[in-house]
Amino acid sequence: MAANPSFDIVSKVDRQEVDNALRQAEKELATRFDFRGTGAEISWSGEEAISLQAETEERVRAALEVFKEKVIKRNISLKSLDAGDPRSSGKIFKIDCKVIQGIDSDKAKAISKKIRDEGPKGVQAQIQGDQLRVTGKKRDDLQAVIALLKTEDFGVALQFTNYR
Repeated sequence: MAANPSFDIVSKVDRQEVDNALRQAEKELATRFDFRGTGAEISWSGEEAISLQAETEERVRAALEVFKEKVIKRNISLKSLDAGDPRSSGKIFKIDCKVIQGIDSDKAKAISKKIRDEGPKGVQAQIQGDQLRVTGKKRDDLQAVIALLKTEDFGVALQFTNYR
């Protein structure tokens, strides 16, 4: 007897795609006329964080917009980025931007409750670390759960993997 059909709900970002977007933004900041002489820079600061800096607040905000454009072109959801507000650091302004990986427990509980309350009967969601495993008797029920979750906004980018 085969096990019940299942799939996983995860929130993962391909670090290589983010790195590619960062490199493209870096090139654009170096070549665009409106960024010349503003000290606009973008770089990794740690494993899951990106640092932007420029001489004025509006230029650092514009640099962030350039980076967001590159991220969108690489099919990465902006929900996966958490950009802070510009802060002054001496003569330059900085923005710290985090790459969000995984689903935190509060959001996982909200997703699980949504499936329990509005999903088809017989479908169960288990929280497993920073992801959820959804199981059900029929594949159609699992498809309905995916459709339900795509209509909701939980503040995190969701991917559906390991569909069996």
